[in-house]
Amino acid sequence: MEAIKIIGSGLYAPGAPISNQELMKLTGIEFDAQKFSGKIGIENRHIAHLRGIDETTADFVTKAMRQAMENAHIDADAIGLFIVATDTPEYITPATAIIVQGRIQGGEKWSMSFDVSASCASFTMAFDTASRMLSSNPLIKYATIAGVYNMPAFIRPDDAFSTPIFSDGAAAFILTRDEERKSFYIGNQMLTDGTQHDFIGIYAGGAKIPVTQEVIANKQNGLLSLKPLPGDRNVRLWPMIVEKLLNNYGVQPDEVDHYIFTQINKSVILTVMEVLNQPTEKAHFVMDKYGYTGSACVPMAFHEGVRAGRIKRGEKVLFVASGAGLAVGSNLFVY
Repeated sequence: MEAIKIIGSGLYAPGAPISNQELMKLTGIEFDAQKFSGKIGIENRHIAHLRGIDETTADFVTKAMRQAMENAHIDADAIGLFIVATDTPEYITPATAIIVQGRIQGGEKWSMSFDVSASCASFTMAFDTASRMLSSNPLIKYATIAGVYNMPAFIRPDDAFSTPIFSDGAAAFILTRDEERKSFYIGNQMLTDGTQHDFIGIYAGGAKIPVTQEVIANKQNGLLSLKPLPGDRNVRLWPMIVEKLLNNYGVQPDEVDHYIFTQINKSVILTVMEVLNQPTEKAHFVMDKYGYTGSACVPMAFHEGVRAGRIKRGEKVLFVASGAGLAVGSNLFVY
């Protein structure tokens, strides 16, 4: 266990929320709003471009990190590590974290900045990386990590499947070593299956498929769903990940106070909690307010839980996040 403490968190979602009904009016795309909100759990979302807001990934991160810094009561120059977790970066290169460092610290500083990209599991891997780096490197006093999603920027206007699901948002943590040793980062469990890389993703814009007029004309740009995802994927994977993670560190399921899963489908989370034989009250849901925000959704749910007084100091929290590729990450810690 690493004596690492979250001393502040921040959240940013651009513009006023957009309901399912308003989304249909704004986009001209029809879907069963009642069924969608009932099963998936998404009732509202924030999408910058639909509100005419000229903001993208780096803007979301910067605002979430600044809020986290205010909550932690630390100055920008005190931060020695910036990590941005996302698969919707500001650019292919330079890293979004480098851009954000420049905005927050204002120039050349003795800090480290890099991105982590593992689809929607990115934040769990960034959290693990930052915790272990803080623990082993005494030169870093404070680290900030952010999960961020700007997938609506990559969705084509005629994509009826993706439009109601994906939304914009970011959440950030400020981490430091806990000298009182009351808060701990316990550990993680990761899982990867790269043979599933061609199910869903953004395939144009990298080295293999540059964006050309032909690619755009053939609708090969933006988010593509090439193969149907297995319907039982998360119902099968999440309990398996939780069991292995808890077994690794000798923790019983009942000892975990809060389970925070990828906010992609409310009915799936409810089913997984049944499989784990854990009360629904231990789960957290924010997709009704924010839609699906990929790598941002887990820290967003945590931030909302802390702000509402549901998550308290000394309680055990478990994150599980899965993303295309396939990548699954998890974290277990004492807040």
